[in-house]
Amino acid sequence: MAGEPVVCSDLAVVGAGAAGLFAALSAASVGASVTLVSATPLAQTASYWAQGGIAAALAVQDSFERHLADTEAAGRDLVRRSAAEVLVREAPERARELEAMGVRFDADRRGVLALGLEGGHSVRRVVHAGGSATGRRVVRQLSALVVDAPNVTVLEGARATGAWMDEGRCAGVALEDGRAVRARATVLATGGAAALWSRTTNPPGSLGIGMSIAHAAGALLADLEFLQFHPTAVIGIPGREGFLVTEAIRGEGATLHGPDGERFVEELAPRDEVSRAIAALLERTGATSVGLDMRAVDPALFPNVVSALQEAGLDPTRERIPVSPASHYMMGGVVTDLEGRSTVPGLYAVGETACTGLHGANRLASNSLSECFVYGARAAHAGLDEPAPGAPNAGTPPPVAALERPARATQEALWRDAGIVRTRAGLLRLAQDPHALARLIAACALRREESRGAHQRADFPDADPAFDHRHTEIALDEEPESALWA
Repeated sequence: MAGEPVVCSDLAVVGAGAAGLFAALSAASVGASVTLVSATPLAQTASYWAQGGIAAALAVQDSFERHLADTEAAGRDLVRRSAAEVLVREAPERARELEAMGVRFDADRRGVLALGLEGGHSVRRVVHAGGSATGRRVVRQLSALVVDAPNVTVLEGARATGAWMDEGRCAGVALEDGRAVRARATVLATGGAAALWSRTTNPPGSLGIGMSIAHAAGALLADLEFLQFHPTAVIGIPGREGFLVTEAIRGEGATLHGPDGERFVEELAPRDEVSRAIAALLERTGATSVGLDMRAVDPALFPNVVSALQEAGLDPTRERIPVSPASHYMMGGVVTDLEGRSTVPGLYAVGETACTGLHGANRLASNSLSECFVYGARAAHAGLDEPAPGAPNAGTPPPVAALERPARATQEALWRDAGIVRTRAGLLRLAQDPHALARLIAACALRREESRGAHQRADFPDADPAFDHRHTEIALDEEPESALWA
C-alpha cells in the first residue's frame, strides 16, 4: 500500500473515463482539490475505445429543438425532457471547451468542423476526433491535463469497494487496498454494466460496479431493463470478437446484407430497430452473422477500424464484414437529478453509471459522450457545495468488501434471458441468479410488462401507454416501482 491510509480532498471521483476526467478537471479549474480513483492506468478506460463522437447542435441548419426532438424520438416516450434539454443546450459549449483544452476535432482545410451522421439523427451533428478514434483522442488529452493539474491526486490501480457512510451521508469511498478517500462529495463515474452479458462490445471491467456501490449505500437505481445492443459488432473472428464497427460508417454509406446478399433494414434507424431486425433475420435463417458492406466508404475516414479489421484478416475495402448485435450500453443506472446528485446525500453519479432519464428506452447515438461532459461538469460544481468532509480521522471507513464478479454462467444467463428479446419464464429464471445486479436487472425487466425501445418482451410485444414516461425504480431490498420524473 502506498501513501496515507486516508486521503482528503474536496472531491473524490471514482473512474477515469470521459465523465470522471471531465468532472475532475472541472473541479480543479476552480481551485478545488480532487482525488481521482482509477482501476486501470489512465487512458485505458472504456471511454478510450469509444468510436462514436460527441452529439451537439453546432451546424447552421441544426438547433437545440431538433436535437431534443431526435433524442425524444429515439427514447420512445421515456426521455426525461428536463434532462434532455440540459444536454442539448450545454453540449455545444462543452464541445468548445474541449477544443480549448486541446482536443482537435476533425475539420476541413478551412477549419469547418466535419459533422457526422449517425442513426436517429435528422442532420449531421456528431463531431469526431480522428474519425472513429474520438474516445482515444479525448481521453488521452484529458488524462494528460489531469496528470499536469497540481490539485489533482491520481490513484491508479485503485478499486473502490464501497461508499464511506457517516451519519446518513456519503463522506467518501473505501478502496480495495485498504485506503480510503474522504471528500465533500463522491462522484461515481465507473461506466456501465454491458460486460455482464456474454457477448459485448465493452471491456471486461464494465460490470456495473458503481451501480452496485451506490445501491449498497441506499441509492435508488432505475431503468435497468434498458440495455442497448449495438447492431454491428464483429463476430466469429478470433481476437476481434465483439469489436464494434461504429455507426458513423453506416452514416457514410455502409449497408447491411442478409445471407442472400439483400439489404433488409434501414441502416440509420435507431439502434433498437436495427438490432431487432438483425436478430430476427438470424433466427429466421439460422445464420450467425449479417454482412456489413463498407466498400463504398473512404477508408481514410475510419483508419483505426480499417486497420483493426485488416490485422484480424478482414479487408473491409474488398469484402463484407461479419457482424451481429452485442450488449453495448446501459441506459439505466443510479438515479440522479440534473446536477448528478443521487438519493444518498454526498453521493453523485455521472456518465453511464447514472440514470438521469436522458436516454429513455433507447439512447440516441453519440449522446453518451456529450452526457459525460455536460453532466460531469454539473456534478463537479454541485459537489463542491456539499459540507466540508472533516478531518481524516473523523469517522471510520467501511471494511474492504470483495467486489462481486459474474461467473461465466451469469453472463450466459443474461445473454439468454435478458437479451434482445425477453420472456417472463427467462426473466424469472434470471431472478434466481447468484449475482445481485443480474437479479435487479431481471426484477426491473419483469416489472415492465410491455415492449419499448431496447426492452422487448415476446409475451408483451407492444408498447403500453400506461408506461409512457414511467421509470422503473428499485430501492435496496424492495420490489421495483414505476415513477414519473419531472
